[in-house]
Amino acid sequence: MAPLTTDRRPRPPYDPAIESVLVALGHGPDRYEVDKVRKVSACRTRPLTDALLADKSVYVEDLAIPGPRGKLTISVVRPIAQAAPKRLRPCIFYIHGGALISCNRFAGLDTSAVWARDLDAITISVEYGLAPEITGEQPARDCYAALLWVGSNLSQLGIDPDRFVLYGTSAGGGLAASSALMIRDQGGPRLSGLFLECPMLDDRNETVSSQQYTDGPFYNSTMNRFAWSCLLGDRVGTDDVSQYEAAARASDLTGLPPTFVDCASAEPFRDEIVAFVTRLWAAGVAAELHVWPGGPHGYDRIAPDAPMSKQAREARLAWLRRAFTSGV
Repeated sequence: MAPLTTDRRPRPPYDPAIESVLVALGHGPDRYEVDKVRKVSACRTRPLTDALLADKSVYVEDLAIPGPRGKLTISVVRPIAQAAPKRLRPCIFYIHGGALISCNRFAGLDTSAVWARDLDAITISVEYGLAPEITGEQPARDCYAALLWVGSNLSQLGIDPDRFVLYGTSAGGGLAASSALMIRDQGGPRLSGLFLECPMLDDRNETVSSQQYTDGPFYNSTMNRFAWSCLLGDRVGTDDVSQYEAAARASDLTGLPPTFVDCASAEPFRDEIVAFVTRLWAAGVAAELHVWPGGPHGYDRIAPDAPMSKQAREARLAWLRRAFTSGV
């Protein structure tokens, strides 16, 4: 499908509480370069990483574990507060975003301090390989290998096997969905839930929403096309793409765990996400979907104090709390 040069109209408006921030950001560039994207992402995420590492309520430990291409690094974030003797904690296995081409395991991991405080949860984040250096199924294979290792070491890590959620944000959401499909198909730890925050699921860019936000600020479908091409090369948009590369390519979604999915109405991923959740329901999967009106992709990071951002964080935390207590 040929890229559009202008946004398709009409389209859902941005939330007034966020629009002023978006105006200041302006439109994205006409052409993207991996090095520039990585530099911008590093500048944006570094202060939050520093804050996490300085947070006295959590302890962050890095571990080297076996991976499909050598050693993988995972970061384990634990609550400092002592648990009761031999008490096992819930765990969130976290996969970071960054359009498959940027960021590291600490991107978005600042939320782990909230999960430690409010849920008494351990968070584990994996350093998966980035495109274009690492391509095809390999990023998902990295995540799957880390999940297998954690699943084999739950007791040593102090993790309750009945309270283990796989969580991914944006590109990490797509990798989380693909990793969940790998667990279903090839075996692995039992998942209490699958959490997909604004996931990047489909390389084809054929939806109405992908045409409505081709040149918007922050993350748009022009950037999305570039990111997928870094992972898939000439195969992007063709029939030669597997469900372990783009989860929306899965023909069968039966057997996935209870799933929480959210997105915003003013972002390119909107329609592929809604379609994916509709297919989860058709496959008999318990799924909860939130479409936050007027938000662009990454709205809660762009404008964390906006009412919609606060409501979204509350809804996410409420679902995780249910997953770890009464079940979802």
